[in-house]
Amino acid sequence: MTTDMPLTAASAASAASAPLWTLDGLRAADPVLGLALLMLVAVLLAETLHRTWRIPRIVGHMLTGAVAGPVMLRLFQGLELDPWKPLIDLAIGALLFELGTRIRPRWLLDNPWLAASALLQALLAGLFVTVALKWLGAPWLTAAVAGTVAASTSPVIVLAVSHEARSRGQVTERLLMMSAFNAVVAVVGLKVLRIVLASDSGTPAEEFTRASISALWVISGSFLLGLACGFVLDRVSPLVRGTPAMPVLQIALVIIASMLAAQWTLSPLLALLVAGMTARARMQHALTVEPHLGSAGAVLNVLLFICLGLLFTLDGLATLWPWVIVIVLARLAGTAAAIGGLARVSGLSIKQAAALTLALQPMSSLAVLLAADTFGWSAQLPGAHTPTVQALLLATTLMQVTGPVWTQLSLRHLVHETNES
Repeated sequence: MTTDMPLTAASAASAASAPLWTLDGLRAADPVLGLALLMLVAVLLAETLHRTWRIPRIVGHMLTGAVAGPVMLRLFQGLELDPWKPLIDLAIGALLFELGTRIRPRWLLDNPWLAASALLQALLAGLFVTVALKWLGAPWLTAAVAGTVAASTSPVIVLAVSHEARSRGQVTERLLMMSAFNAVVAVVGLKVLRIVLASDSGTPAEEFTRASISALWVISGSFLLGLACGFVLDRVSPLVRGTPAMPVLQIALVIIASMLAAQWTLSPLLALLVAGMTARARMQHALTVEPHLGSAGAVLNVLLFICLGLLFTLDGLATLWPWVIVIVLARLAGTAAAIGGLARVSGLSIKQAAALTLALQPMSSLAVLLAADTFGWSAQLPGAHTPTVQALLLATTLMQVTGPVWTQLSLRHLVHETNES
């Protein structure tokens, strides 16, 4: 043991003294410098892919993270990103607040079939995945948890793609609304599953009551926090309206809402969506929201998608690829059944329904990522069956890196709602 220690110290010293352009030098570099270099590479790669093949820029950002992460070069490990999680949560929060300002809840009241379509899409996508995984032999509770996570489309991905494509139209607006809606459904669904877990414990009545109160607190508290933040923005914004300080005020609001939600064990996702919707309802056209909440938000946006790429995994793909394909196809089938079945009555043509179905495919782990303390969120899933959870991670990796392409192609070629430069 004593003979190994000098060797280990010597190898560490060798790595620390290695030139920065070598793999050992990059692994030993300061994490801040490493992320700065990654951001530089990500921006250049994203621009090259976009100009050459019209691939969404966020794909280049995620691919940069994937190459630097455990999948290939192992310059960063997932756990090394935990100190950066507050920044990543802020980037997600900024996009969620912006998304909330683009959602019109009144539309759901004016078109109840649209509301039914949004609810049915989330339910059938999750149900189809749950049934498919149970058919493959997964325990029902783990299958239900995986189905609940799989029901959610990534709101940050679809918003980023719509920004880049400058997409406007009925399908785009439904896409944004449904991605926000099914993310909220996933949050609520995970809370319900925790109640079900509590009912199976040694003291079911006591645990069930405690879990139910906790779920009610999370949902109602998040809603009230979002309302309060929206009202505060409405009252304070006239002081800085029309000045460069408006994005700063909005980012400050996002930080406050996120930190209060974390401190009070609420849902940042729900709180920030409600804050954005409340601000829009109160301020109407007086509310101006820059994409990504300005330049600082754009930087955080690049960092967010790099980190998503760093979290990609290919572990177990050789044996679990049938499960991955089943998850992807079951999710696609559930979404298609819901949207196609209610297309006519909700005001969509068949082509628009097909475009919306494909555009909703970027899978998201956002519902649990924001609620988790670390990026190792899969370890916090209740009743985890390892192969099922790993298959879910692999499917999420696949659909996060290819989903933006599906979304862009649907909006650009099927319904022609884009106005890209």
